[in-house]
Amino acid sequence: MLRSWRFPGLYLLIGVALAAWSAADGSRGLAVVQLAVFVLLALLLSPLVFPRSVSAAEAVTRGKPTVYWRPGCQYCLRLRLALIGTARRASWVNIWTDPEAAAAVRAVANGNETVPTVVVDGVGRVNPGPQWVRERLRTGPVAE
Repeated sequence: MLRSWRFPGLYLLIGVALAAWSAADGSRGLAVVQLAVFVLLALLLSPLVFPRSVSAAEAVTRGKPTVYWRPGCQYCLRLRLALIGTARRASWVNIWTDPEAAAAVRAVANGNETVPTVVVDGVGRVNPGPQWVRERLRTGPVAE
């Protein structure tokens, strides 16, 4: 899980340092804004934003659409935010914690680990548009 928190921790550290520097220069208002922006970035890039990941094997047995993702991926974050309200209808699989999931993504993405990769009814799409995924999730079953 350490790798999952690397980017958020880095953003938080940069935000604190930048805000401290601005506050030392007498720009307290700017320091507050900078800190708030970097805390928000750290939160958005953290594993807290995504539904709990399951293994690739569990995702297959659930029979729901599967979204393969990894922490720190801006496209995964864009997809997750676009799916607010329907994201739980899919199984989310972190490819950094599951070698089987990484292999599944490589099989769909011509040997690359490009995420998000979404598999619906056995057919995979690499970095599909949020609207396409949302339409497929609305017709699928609700997550447990």
